[in-house]
Order: sequence, then C-alpha cells, then structure tokens
Amino acid sequence: MPADTRFTADMSVADAMQVHPRAREVFAAFHLGGCAHCHISAFETIEQVCNAYGVEVNLLLQVLEDLPETEPSEEN
Repeated sequence: MPADTRFTADMSVADAMQVHPRAREVFAAFHLGGCAHCHISAFETIEQVCNAYGVEVNLLLQVLEDLPETEPSEEN
C-alpha cells in the first residue's frame, strides 16, 4: 500500500468522511448510505460496508483516493 494512501479498507466510514469533504458523495454514488433504504453505520469499516452491499472494496477505495487533495478555489 502506498505511503500516501488516505483511505484504507479497515478505516471507519466516519473516519473516511473526515478525510475528505466529498467522501460522502462517493459513498452515495455507490448507493451506500445515500437514502433511507441504504443506511450505513458510520462505525462500520469501509470493507464491512462494501461486503454487505456487494461493492468491490478496491474500486471504492480507488475512487476515494482519486478525490483531489484540495478543493478548487471558488475565487476567480
């Protein structure tokens, strides 16, 4: 695992959402916790959530890692 990895399979969903403000959008895009029928516990690990919903954990982690380090500035 690269040293600059921000997200890991064994981190909690809550921790992942603290790492990047758009992590919640990634979970929702994978239909994880995005609606009342898809509730996920913030205390579950990313791997547990992926296993429960049939999502490939490595794919989800890659999408999370692909989030930009910083958000683009709204000043132009």
